[in-house]
Amino acid sequence: MSLSLLPYHLGCPSWSEPAWRDYLYPADASTSDFLGLYTQVFNAVEGNTTFYARPAQAVIERWVRVMPPHFRFTAKFPRDISHDGDLREQLEAAIAFTRLLAPLGERVAPYWLQLPASFGPHRLAELDRFLDQIEVPIAVEVRHDAFFARGDEERQLNRLLHGRAIERICLDPRALFSCTSREPRILEAQAKKPRVPPRPTAFSAHPQVRFIGHPELEANEPFLVPWLDKVAGWIEQGLCPYVFLHTADNRLAAALAQRFHERLRERLPGLPPLPELPRAPEVEQLGLL
Repeated sequence: MSLSLLPYHLGCPSWSEPAWRDYLYPADASTSDFLGLYTQVFNAVEGNTTFYARPAQAVIERWVRVMPPHFRFTAKFPRDISHDGDLREQLEAAIAFTRLLAPLGERVAPYWLQLPASFGPHRLAELDRFLDQIEVPIAVEVRHDAFFARGDEERQLNRLLHGRAIERICLDPRALFSCTSREPRILEAQAKKPRVPPRPTAFSAHPQVRFIGHPELEANEPFLVPWLDKVAGWIEQGLCPYVFLHTADNRLAAALAQRFHERLRERLPGLPPLPELPRAPEVEQLGLL
């Protein structure tokens, strides 16, 4: 099955998790091979790496060689653009960043603008100007409480985005926060992720979903079911959503993404299975059956 034929984009926060050798990658796979292996199973990845550092030209050239044309890399604007000062003053840097990634072509679609919790309604004029000036496909994630209060300020944000057919990225961390473990990896993940209610929207043909999962795969089931219905409905409407699956330390993120797709096939019987890498994954211990 060609991943280019899938009616939606599915992936994880990255492709570089060594623990995936336990069930996804061959046990002897080199980390330098991870991207190529990942693109054989999934057709999208979150561009978290660009949030922390701009890639070198040689790295971009390698991505161009390895990422198939149908693959989607939702590159985040670097945090100095999204988190440091007035967005209108970051336009030149943002445009330079899009030029840096231009060799990837349509693989980067959309770019993600992840705004900090301090970015509130009083700064919407900055976002308005930024979106008017940036000339690439873009999606926006907000974290300020006012944008989740179902009041005038949230409606103002939604109108701003919807009027431009710009997606509001939907973050759903409920499964993660349902975990009561006191393990450091869980506490760290809960400290980093905002505790916001999900806001599923479809302001364009490409709704954007980030599901932050429970570290135990089975515990995600009640939180996944509504998303299976929502994503299946979008696909049936002719939309092409993006769905990214995380777990607390992402050791089982790929397994959760595979699980999501298998459950989605139950809603959409014509949906083909994901490809398998040459070495069969040990799925039983991960609860995928």
